[in-house]
Amino acid sequence: MIVLAYTSPARGHLNPMMGPLLELRRRGAEVHVRTLASQVEAVRAAGLECEPIDPAIEAIPHGDYDARNQIEAGMRSFQTFARRAPLDRADLEAALEATKPDLALVDVTTLGAKGLAERLGLRWAESRPFLLEDPAPGVPPFGLGLKPMGGLAGRARDAALGFVARSFDRKARLPALNAGRRAAGLPPLAPGDERHRAPLTLYFTATPFEYERPLPRGVRMVGAGEWDTAAEVEVELPADDRPLALVACSSEFQDDGAIAAAALAGLRDRWRLVLTTAGVDPATLGDPGDAVVARFLPHGPLLREADVVVCHGGMGITQKALAAGVPVCVVPWGRDQLEVAAHVVAAAAGTRLARRQLNPQRLAAAVERARACRPGAARVRAGFEATGGPAAAADALEAIAAATAP
Repeated sequence: MIVLAYTSPARGHLNPMMGPLLELRRRGAEVHVRTLASQVEAVRAAGLECEPIDPAIEAIPHGDYDARNQIEAGMRSFQTFARRAPLDRADLEAALEATKPDLALVDVTTLGAKGLAERLGLRWAESRPFLLEDPAPGVPPFGLGLKPMGGLAGRARDAALGFVARSFDRKARLPALNAGRRAAGLPPLAPGDERHRAPLTLYFTATPFEYERPLPRGVRMVGAGEWDTAAEVEVELPADDRPLALVACSSEFQDDGAIAAAALAGLRDRWRLVLTTAGVDPATLGDPGDAVVARFLPHGPLLREADVVVCHGGMGITQKALAAGVPVCVVPWGRDQLEVAAHVVAAAAGTRLARRQLNPQRLAAAVERARACRPGAARVRAGFEATGGPAAAADALEAIAAATAP
């Protein structure tokens, strides 16, 4: 079997795919990956064939980090996906011609590529590394960072705010989806139209992190993505008995260095610190003292030692921490991170500190409260493991590949 995986230019969208892809390779499949240029060598080192996506796609960055509010930020994100759509459609077409796969695994945000897979009638699946936006009974409207609320008050709240979510869908999400379909030569969708769904969606989460809810057609929860690049790197930690906090900024730039700065100022005395700053220049943080600071380090080995993770609430680092049974303190910065923080708190797996409240003292207090949430993190870990993880995802992909073509 030949498999082609196509990702957006984001490490957080590549990493979850890698578990199922490596499992398929272990079973004898020939696996090809198209991803952001900086990760090509890491994917090759893991044993998969890999080439970079069209550099013109990477040249269209997210500009959401300086938006005035959550709605404007979301609008900008979907405008980015729409602008990339004609490019990722053409890029996937070229990759299909080069690899002639039996199965394609396509990133949820590569809207032109998804449209092409649908139009060609491929055997294909979608990779979804972030939470569902779809409305469901008892589930708060997406994007506002609300926890579920029962009873009449909860239903009234969700009905009222559901109007906001539906308006956003009409103004932002649906036009972006239709930009992808237009790029692929497909007719547009109307609100509520489900034709854009893949035969299978690998949904990289599980209950109790995800709320109890009916899943849309074809969506299968497969736990968290835990793959790490450069896992052989050794990190020399301070040699004392202070607890260890791993602090992580976003792998896709969103100007969230204030989290790292507050951690250095508020945690350094009581905690051993390891900071991965990603898009933030470590030099902007000043003297780190005995803290370990680097743009990127493999998180897996550090999570085996960590007592808590402090982060922006990206799905990748948040779920990777919980998959290791490590509680999290989330300072949601933007994008889908309000939702991630709400799910963390609802699962009793950590704490949330609002961005506008961030300072060293409040962060230190929130981290101490998060440390007490290890039982909740353990429950989330068990939920991830119960899905079957990469092996179950590979089973589902093989079933799609074996199905009769439409």
